[in-house]
Amino acid sequence: MLKYDDINDNDCSRLLSNEQLADDDGDNEDVNFQQNEHTDFILPFAPATVPLPTETQCNEEFLERDKDSDILLSTNIPADVWNYTYFVFYLLGTATMTPWNFFITAEDYWMYKFRNVSLNVSHGDLEELSPMQKSFACYLTITASISGTSFLILNAIYGQRVSARLKILGTLCVILVLFAVTTAFVEVNTDAWQERFFALTLFIVIILNVCSATMSGGVFGVAGLFPSEYMTAMVSGQALGGILTALTFIIVLALGAGDPTITAFSFFIVGSVLILLNIVCYAIMENKPFFQYYLDVEENIRAPYMVNGVIGEDTAVQLCVQTVLSKIYVHAVTVCILFATTLSVYPSITILVQSESYGKGKAWNDIYFRPVANYLLFNSGDYFGRVIAGMCEKPKKNAYTVLLMVILRTFYIPLFLCCNSSSHNFLPVWIHSDSIFIVLMTTFALSNGYLANILLIMAPRSVRRCEKETASSFMVASLSCGLALGSMLSMILVQIL
Repeated sequence: MLKYDDINDNDCSRLLSNEQLADDDGDNEDVNFQQNEHTDFILPFAPATVPLPTETQCNEEFLERDKDSDILLSTNIPADVWNYTYFVFYLLGTATMTPWNFFITAEDYWMYKFRNVSLNVSHGDLEELSPMQKSFACYLTITASISGTSFLILNAIYGQRVSARLKILGTLCVILVLFAVTTAFVEVNTDAWQERFFALTLFIVIILNVCSATMSGGVFGVAGLFPSEYMTAMVSGQALGGILTALTFIIVLALGAGDPTITAFSFFIVGSVLILLNIVCYAIMENKPFFQYYLDVEENIRAPYMVNGVIGEDTAVQLCVQTVLSKIYVHAVTVCILFATTLSVYPSITILVQSESYGKGKAWNDIYFRPVANYLLFNSGDYFGRVIAGMCEKPKKNAYTVLLMVILRTFYIPLFLCCNSSSHNFLPVWIHSDSIFIVLMTTFALSNGYLANILLIMAPRSVRRCEKETASSFMVASLSCGLALGSMLSMILVQIL
């Protein structure tokens, strides 16, 4: 990269002086570089209106445009050896969702822990659920949604003040401790103090989601500083985590119903190992030159230009939340609608859909249709949709086109409401075929993954590089708001089904 040390003092004073600023074109106020009309050399991070040194004043170093940024980076960018950083972003994507998925998948374990212990029968033999069994899922959803969404929003507003290391590595360590505590309680008899264990579990859920939200916001913010394929790795990793959870659930079904404590212990151990692996891999990645280069670039463009020890009034690198929102509000609203649509019917409505041959004694129709056609099919389609978006980014810039596509996608809601289900009380059943339901679920999942990745890539491109981390954090916060809104809509839709 072009070094200031290779420029003489006169040129340095010209670069750092605001006296020669000229507002030739107001539309270029967000451009963070200026090209000399007599040379192909571009000085990164210089204010847009400051003249650059001539070719003879430069270090004979060629510069090229970074395809995902508004700035130009040096051709001597360190290589991502063995694509290690790409792999770690993939792994971090799985860490944002998989531990929580494993936590809630152990449903039989929680029903066992909160069973009516006054009766000497197993929880599976009880026709009537205990009050804690009935309310646990509801409390779990509410505490997770409120705590997670709140801290994603706080991270988007104030996250710039906290280092990426603390937001990612620190929260992963806390999550690991929480999983260790939860795993230990599997072997503890809590029958004598169920109420306190119930409250303790909800407290763990709150801290877990606070840490997960902070970690997710930090990871997405850092991923926004890298080329778009690294953001694709992040969001694809999230979907891959869903596939791993679905496969684990199906394997448990295939092995037959066992002791719920053994199943839960296995889930929590897998989650703990995954978190530990993320901690080790991220700690190694921090020392990689490729990773350090992009974070150093971010620190450079955040540093305001100094003139005689005073911060310039016309600095182009000061972060402003209002400015970022004014540029990405369409993207933020769109991703919120996208996930609100998805969560309004998946899985609360889709899991109620039965096979057209249900009750005829076939394992596929009675046991495997729901988990495969819902969890595995949706997460697989979501994953491949994100991968396809990374390879073919269309539309690449027009957020309003994506908004229209997301609005049209809401037509899936009445279609799923009219699918075959024994829970229908008010709405008619128009779609009986298993094949049609599978086609609907496949396209529904593919569109969710494709549009989500397009939006998460598009938003950071719509702002200056110094605003990319904030933009990515706001997109994740909007995504979480969509999840919360979709969860509330699902409760209404289930009642009118």
